[in-house]
Amino acid sequence: MSSDTVNRRDFLKLGAMAGVAAVAAAHAVPALASPCARTLDACLEMSPQAMAEASAPVSAAWQNIRRNAGQIRNPGIRNAVLAILDNPAPTLMKGMGASEKKAVYKELTAKGLLKDVAEKDFLPASADPARASQPFYSAPGSGYQSHHAYPGGLATHTDLNVRVSLSIYDGYRSVYDYLLDRDVVLAAQLLHDLHKPWVFQWDANGESRTELKLAGTGEHHTLSVAESIVRGLPADVVVAQACAHNHPRTPADEAQVVGWLQAAAVIAGVDPVKRGLLAQDGKTLPLPRRQEGFVTHLGDHDWVLTVPAVQWVLPVLEKVAVRDYGISQADLKKKPFNQFRNYVFSQVTAMSLYETYAAKGEDELVRTVRTVVVPA
Repeated sequence: MSSDTVNRRDFLKLGAMAGVAAVAAAHAVPALASPCARTLDACLEMSPQAMAEASAPVSAAWQNIRRNAGQIRNPGIRNAVLAILDNPAPTLMKGMGASEKKAVYKELTAKGLLKDVAEKDFLPASADPARASQPFYSAPGSGYQSHHAYPGGLATHTDLNVRVSLSIYDGYRSVYDYLLDRDVVLAAQLLHDLHKPWVFQWDANGESRTELKLAGTGEHHTLSVAESIVRGLPADVVVAQACAHNHPRTPADEAQVVGWLQAAAVIAGVDPVKRGLLAQDGKTLPLPRRQEGFVTHLGDHDWVLTVPAVQWVLPVLEKVAVRDYGISQADLKKKPFNQFRNYVFSQVTAMSLYETYAAKGEDELVRTVRTVVVPA
């Protein structure tokens, strides 16, 4: 499979329309959810998937994600991306028994790509490598104390990042007539966090699994790149995807991206040079370097706003939970508050709630919260 760039200028719109039509015919997109105020007791009984499915913002984000995936003109890439979105299963685990996992662990450790992780903790749990731990649209966008840490956070995060990436693509095309590969820009951004549903599995306490490090960054990144390799995505898509966490502007920056590709190749069981992921000497990205990865990196900066927004709004939400919903101080680190915050954030998004608080004050934040969770 390769990204078709021939006559891209002439057939960009035509191909996008064909892709959207094909996706619309093959996949029914769920209707937008209606806002629903629930009691705290009802929130305590809801699963993360149910919260995400009840959310209008998450539903809208998920629809737009699929719509943009349908605009990928190359049918091989488009179908591969849609298959991952529909079932972000860790297929890289197929055939990886205890001995194979041990061998991968040893190789990564020997190459300095895995540090301070016990062998027993290496790789998240997977009951079935052919089946996702949860749907893409119900996963959080990051760790529980970070950005988009709510059911559906991955969908809203990805939707925002794709919009930003396409804006960058359009800007460079308009100003410089600099025609990047739009298929690569779309696919790389859509897939950049594809294994967050696996890495950030929800637990019975309403929190998500704690992420470990792999090749010097959060494990979801390298595992996502490895999954794209296993799923047969073109090298240019995989390389651009690997740039999400850094860009190859300087040798030091590029060395990080090279490390992620090397680690992903070990997990996927491929030679990164032969697979076209690295230059012939194995020390840089393929030459001359393409710049779609820079767009993926710039597009993946939603966290710059959302991390502090979550951190600043959480103390206010905790105060409201204790004062208006009867949640005890002791339960602020347990399931009662976790489920409360998960439902509130999933229905209005943490970003929207913080903007309400920053622009209109605590009283308006309280009013907003009461529209989704009935006070005690």
